[in-house]
Amino acid sequence: MSVKKKVLSVSLSSLMALGAVTAVSMPVSAVGNGPNTGNGSIQTSILHTYDSMVDFLKTQDAKQDLMELEVIGQTVKGRDIHMAKYISDPGNPTILFLTQQHGNEQLTTEGALEFIKHLGTGKTKDVLDNVNIHVIPMLNADGAMGDVNFSLEDYLADGDRHLTRYNANNVDLNREHAKDIEDMEVEAKALYENVFEKYKIDYMIDLHHQGTHSETNGELVSGSILHPTNPDVNPEVLEGSKKLGSVVYNSLEPTGWGHIGKYKGGSGANIGRNGAALRYDISTLLFEMRGMSDHYYEPYALGQKSNGYLIKQTITTLDAAVRAISDGSIENADTSFWDTLPTQTNRPGEESDE
Repeated sequence: MSVKKKVLSVSLSSLMALGAVTAVSMPVSAVGNGPNTGNGSIQTSILHTYDSMVDFLKTQDAKQDLMELEVIGQTVKGRDIHMAKYISDPGNPTILFLTQQHGNEQLTTEGALEFIKHLGTGKTKDVLDNVNIHVIPMLNADGAMGDVNFSLEDYLADGDRHLTRYNANNVDLNREHAKDIEDMEVEAKALYENVFEKYKIDYMIDLHHQGTHSETNGELVSGSILHPTNPDVNPEVLEGSKKLGSVVYNSLEPTGWGHIGKYKGGSGANIGRNGAALRYDISTLLFEMRGMSDHYYEPYALGQKSNGYLIKQTITTLDAAVRAISDGSIENADTSFWDTLPTQTNRPGEESDE
């Protein structure tokens, strides 16, 4: 691992508290406080590469008795797609954390890797007795490495590579979910054949990044959430999704640095949160973090000084969800906040697309 990545690892480790994730002291102004494009460097060299991520996962697998590392398939370019599993009892409720369907949305992956390390500290043993966890930290490894069959010369980031939304075939993996499995891109096919079809998943948080200028009530959001919106989703599944959203919202909004809005997303079955809910009765939650790791469109990308709170936001989200499912408190989660949660809007000059 390079010196830069060692420094990043130490920095991320400092976000973790013993036994639980606690709020790092951050001023309210930290929300959206990092530099936007043109006002600070957008660096990819400090992020995990595919190879350094695999090394990290293998190291944790060797250290952690409760962790099992599974290869669920391969990308277009032949990279193995890894999933970390914690299965103490197959009868326990199970949650899947999915990151980087879009390869240029990597800070959620950085947070997921730190969360995996946290699960090996021994401070979460009682939690792991009552919940099963699956983590896919990089579904679209080709896009994350910029190893694609189209040009990325107009992308903005500095560093050792560019990252793109699409897989190597220039396909958006988060639009594959309504297809017959055999017709899907190989990354989505692996997710369906070797995760959704193989395991009983009860909950899923699909972690993404959005642009930098989304706001509610005039304040930039640190992220936005949304439950399934397809009208054919089972009402009980929808209710479970709203409860999952309640857990996440109530873990972040009081921190002072988290400001959460409602995402304005589509109802199509081809989108992950809708497709998984429809096909497998999984209670799903979309979480769109602020700012992307690379893009050709300036308002989407965010300078690296914002990395810390976005990674912290991911860790807090995963930890809160796991604990609520483990102790059963998710069943009593108050979903009424969805009725008043403002739908985010975009400041002039920015588009949005999950």
